[in-house]
Parts: sequence; C-alpha cells; structure tokens
Amino acid sequence: MTATESRASDPRRGGARSHGAAAGEKPQRTSKMGWLANAKEYMDSRAGLDYLMLRIIIFLLIGIGIIMVFSSSMATSYVESTGVWTEAIRQTLMVVAGLFMFWLALRIRPSFVRKLVPWLLALSIVLLIAVLIPGIGTGRDEVGSQSWIILGPASIQPSELARVAIGLYGATALADKVHRNFGLREPFTMYSIIAGIMFGLIIAQGDIGMGMSFAAVVIFTLFFAGVNWMVIAMILVLAVLSAVALFLGGGFRSNRFHTYFDALTGNIEDTQGTGFQAYQGFLSLADGGLTGVGIGQSRAKWFYLPEAKNDFVFAIVGEELGLFGGALVILLFALLGFFGVRTAMRAQNQFQALMAATLTAGVVAQAFFNIGYVVGLLPVTGIQLPMISAGGTSAIITIASMGLLANVARHEPMQISAMQNYGRPLFDRILNIPEPDPIDGSARPGRHSAPSRRAASRNTAQVTADRANQYGDGRVAEHESERRAGARSAAAGRGEYRRAASPGGDIQRTQPRRSETRRARDAEREKRFGQAVTDNRRPREKR
Repeated sequence: MTATESRASDPRRGGARSHGAAAGEKPQRTSKMGWLANAKEYMDSRAGLDYLMLRIIIFLLIGIGIIMVFSSSMATSYVESTGVWTEAIRQTLMVVAGLFMFWLALRIRPSFVRKLVPWLLALSIVLLIAVLIPGIGTGRDEVGSQSWIILGPASIQPSELARVAIGLYGATALADKVHRNFGLREPFTMYSIIAGIMFGLIIAQGDIGMGMSFAAVVIFTLFFAGVNWMVIAMILVLAVLSAVALFLGGGFRSNRFHTYFDALTGNIEDTQGTGFQAYQGFLSLADGGLTGVGIGQSRAKWFYLPEAKNDFVFAIVGEELGLFGGALVILLFALLGFFGVRTAMRAQNQFQALMAATLTAGVVAQAFFNIGYVVGLLPVTGIQLPMISAGGTSAIITIASMGLLANVARHEPMQISAMQNYGRPLFDRILNIPEPDPIDGSARPGRHSAPSRRAASRNTAQVTADRANQYGDGRVAEHESERRAGARSAAAGRGEYRRAASPGGDIQRTQPRRSETRRARDAEREKRFGQAVTDNRRPREKR
C-alpha cells in the first residue's frame, strides 16, 4: 500500500475528512428542501393569500400599463388629434370600464357564470363571422388583418372575446370528464371541433398572432382537463407544420421568419425594410440599460418604433424603465401564472379549477408571445401585451377575465371559512362584494360521469357536493336541525355545559363558553369542507 492510499484510508487523516464532507452534503440539501417545505406550509396556512396576491399583481400591471400608454402614445396622439393625451385618456376610460367589469365579475357566483357560457360562446362565434363580412370588419388595409368591428367611437376585436369564451366553454364542458375515445359524442371531441372552427375563423381574418394565443388556450384547456397525450402531440405537430408552411409560403410573414433568424445570429440585414421594426425594438432595449432613460423620455416613440403603444410597448418599458423595469413586468406575469395555477389547484370544484387554469394560461401565454418577439426569442406576430398595451375592448375583456380568476380565489374553501369566522376583507367591504357561497356550483346527481385524471384535487369539492346532495343543495334539512338539537341536549345532560349559581341559590344551565362554541363550529366546518379551518391571521397548529 502506497503512502497516498494509506492517508486516504486512514480515518484520522484526509479520508475521514473526505467522508465527512460527503456526508455533509445531505444535510445541506435537506435544509434547502426543508426551507421550501416550510415556505409551502406557510403559504398553505394563509387563507386568502391567492385572492390578495392576484389583486395586487393585476392592479400593478394595470397601473404600469396606464403609465406606459401615457408615455408611448404622446407622439401619435399629437399628430392624430389636437391633444397630447387623447389616446391616454381614451385608454384610461377603457381601463375604468374594465375595472367595473372586474368588480362585477367578483360579485357574481361562478355557477351563474357557468350558465352564461353558452350565450357567450354563441355571441363570440357570431362576431367572428360578422367581422369577415366586407363593410363590417376593418383593419386589413391598415395592419394586414380584418379583425375589428367599428361601433361608433369604439372598436371590438371579436378574437379577444373568443379567446376567453373558448376557455370558459372548455371549463364547462370538460369538468369532471375523462377522455375515453374519439367519438363524436365525446365532450373532448365536441370541444375540439368547436375550437377548430373558431380557430379557422380567426386565421381567415389574417391574424396569426391572435390565432396562436387562441390555440394556446385550447391546448392548455385540454391538458388541464386530462385529454389523451396523443391529442396534444398531434396539435403540436400541426403547429410546427403550419410554421414551416408560413416560412416557405413567402410574403411578409416569411420575411418575419428571416428577420428572426438574422436576429439570432446578431446580424439583421434589412434594417430599413422587413427588419425595421424588430431592429428599432432592439435599439430601444439597448438604450434603456439597467435603469432606463426615465418615464416619458423615450426617443423611439417619436415615430422611430412602429406600434410603440401596442405591439412593442415592452420595448418602451425597457427603454424608459431599463432592465429593472422590464424584469419587474416579467416577474409580475410569472407571479400571475404561479398564483393562478395555485388557485386552480385549491378551487372549490372542477369547473372553477379549469376556469382559473385556462384564464391564467391565456393571459400568461399572450404575454410570453409578446415579450418573446420583442426581445428576439420568437418571430414578430403582432399581439398585444395584456393589461399594458393600448387597446379598446381588449383591455376591458382581459381585466374582466382577471376578475373571474380572482372570483375563483374568493371561493377557495379556506377563504370561505376565514370569511365566515373573521368577516370579509376590507377590499370586499368597501366595494360591497358579498360573501361567497360555500357550496356554489355543487354537483347534482348524474350530472358528471367521472373525475379527471389531472387538474385540481376534488377532495374538498366532493365532500361539499355530497353534503349538498344529502341536504338539498346545501340547505340543512329539518331532521338535521333536530339531530343537532338532540346532540346539544345530550351534551348538556353529560355536564359539558358549565353551571352557574342563580341569585336564589338554584343551579341553572347556561350557554357554553365562547371558545367551546368556536371549537364546535370549527369542527362542524372541518367535517363539512373536509379540511381544518385555518386562522386568517396566523398559522394554525395541526390538530
């Protein structure tokens, strides 16, 4: 044995130290996993966290959007009208209308939304057909896609409404379903056919970007509902083949692919022609640096960068707010996706879970497409950045859909328990938003066939639905009231009610202490909702 081997095997020398270092790696990994577990446990113990965070994120994005529209629309407003703030004031009015729809979406019950979905879907299909009729639809000469319907001073983009409608329809039709076959009577097949027809109508408008956003909502809806993996694989293959066809078909879309490949190599050949918009977007981001040139100080918006207030508003964000501002916007959309999916996983039933997941996926996917082509990760497609770009009805529809997402967060079982124990949040009391229904949208006998393999857990919703079926849609029957009264009488007979001396010396039974009443109420709600009632102000210890 050599001296090196002897030192390596000697426990008093380096061999022991090496073994100790190897053994020390496991506690470090365990501590890291323990930190993540503690963070998850803390978040799970905070009732109403999703509802609070979604409101904060949505309002921050809306606020950033208004500021950036005020800045990026100055030049175009000055040329197209008599004032500098004309476009900004118009966008502010649209945002106010969207916030009203946000408030309205928080007030209505998800079960009522489910009843409105067929009418919303029919309206979106009618508008998609109407926009293709010459004389009704406009925009092909201006931007290359016939996607708008002019109604007086306002314009409607039917594809925006269709993107939300197809997500809500998927949540309605596919909730609690299992994909078994490809028959025409299968809900997944019917949903795919209707989505395919609407997708074809959007492509007929010439709006490839909105078609991509619509297809992303459909794919995520099928994925969350538990469709066969072969269906998603086929859709992705068709998407790749369509992209290849666009690249080989020629025209301005083919030129966008050429510009994209040039940007990947860092050399855009035609900076004054087909690559002008992408090149100017890169220059805007480069001018911003880390901290930006300041709000309102952008140079690209003075007719250097086309569509600075719409499609390329993220370039203005990067120029005026710098890398930090752009990273903040990306972080807010990432947090929106995280808490939106978390809301879906903790939803009251499958319909609410799918609705939250699809609405989140639609907005986050559209933001990914927009930011992706601005920074050069994707070819330019021409879709807006949700809640930040200047838009008419698109801002109203997007903000209203975020209201539906926040409404699902309000109906989480833990949030309902917290509201029943400690009252509604200050935000709800100020805006007069009623307390959510604890059994809203419960299943009726024979309505659904089987649970889905994916999406949110149905433990809480199943317990709620079973009790709703047993006692008539959540209303406690007469025999249940008698049973509870008998239980209270038996508890009083066992001496569980505390005794108090009357002034005459007789012993009379009084009501239990407040803590006993709260414990009994929490136990009843734990039995009803299938999980412990959590304190909204501090983490509650495990029972």
